[in-house]
Amino acid sequence: MDVQPLTSEQPARTRTHRLVGMAVAALTVVAGLAVVIVAREHNEPFGFERAWMNTLVEHRSSFWTVVMLFLDGVGGGWITVLLGGAAAGVLVVWRRPWAAVYLASSLVACTALVHLVKLVVARPRPTHILVVTDSASYPSGHSATAAVIAVALGLLFHRTWVWVAGGIYTVAMMFSRTYLGAHWISDTVAGALLGAAVAAIVFAVLATRLDAERARARPALGPAAVQ
Repeated sequence: MDVQPLTSEQPARTRTHRLVGMAVAALTVVAGLAVVIVAREHNEPFGFERAWMNTLVEHRSSFWTVVMLFLDGVGGGWITVLLGGAAAGVLVVWRRPWAAVYLASSLVACTALVHLVKLVVARPRPTHILVVTDSASYPSGHSATAAVIAVALGLLFHRTWVWVAGGIYTVAMMFSRTYLGAHWISDTVAGALLGAAVAAIVFAVLATRLDAERARARPALGPAAVQ
């Protein structure tokens, strides 16, 4: 019996299928949480969320409030648009236009999906909020944006430090949203899962172009290159 040799496309397809599978699982959790929250009377938070919020409110300090307000400003609104545009511009300069398209598309898709879920779930915000906002609580848009950026950059650059930095940034953003009283814990978890899922799905759609572009941008060193 003849055995077909493995091609470079097969590992790529396996990775793409894995990414889509993980994204579907993450979105399933987001949808399941939404159903549970809507089913609860008046979209009430869970007991552990109230306890966590009360603890944070009791231990707020001027220093940490300033830090968390800084994260609030960096992680949402026009600053995010400007930073995302700047990052896409850098990728274009580095001759990775498809990577720029991927990053921009992921951010736009994530923002649209977050607002759609907010409209459907319509969960009230916590009462101890320190920031001005006029949208619903579930899911956290700041957490979603942080996660979509972290996962997108991790998939683009394949560097451990990028994944670690992105993970720290996402967790810090999630914590800041509860510290500021803008979201319950489940809002931030759902936001992070949603953002990561969007980044994975968009990457899967553009994987062939992104991989080819990355190979051209960073060709492997061979004997000819060494000479």
